Amino acid sequence: MAIKKQYLKSKPVCKVTFTVPAEEAKKVAVVGDFNNWNPKGSTLKKLKNGTFKGTFDLPQENTFEFRYLVDGSYINDEAADRYQWNDYAGAENAVLEL
Repeated sequence: MAIKKQYLKSKPVCKVTFTVPAEEAKKVAVVGDFNNWNPKGSTLKKLKNGTFKGTFDLPQENTFEFRYLVDGSYINDEAADRYQWNDYAGAENAVLEL
């Protein structure tokens, strides 16, 4: 898994690219604070090599909890900036710091 951050000089936005190697998966989405944990509109595109990838514009100077939804199961990204316990989820969520 990988997270790539590209800060824009023209506006306070960071283009964040999420990459998830999941050859066997049918559907992968990234959900988090930035989209109210809703997988609609945050589905990653499956590439020919079996990797799922997607880029999203997120506001700078923010911290977001997130997880991947892989065929209905939540997983964290080992490339996250850090992890944070979430009582609602009853688990640690990955954290993205922009």
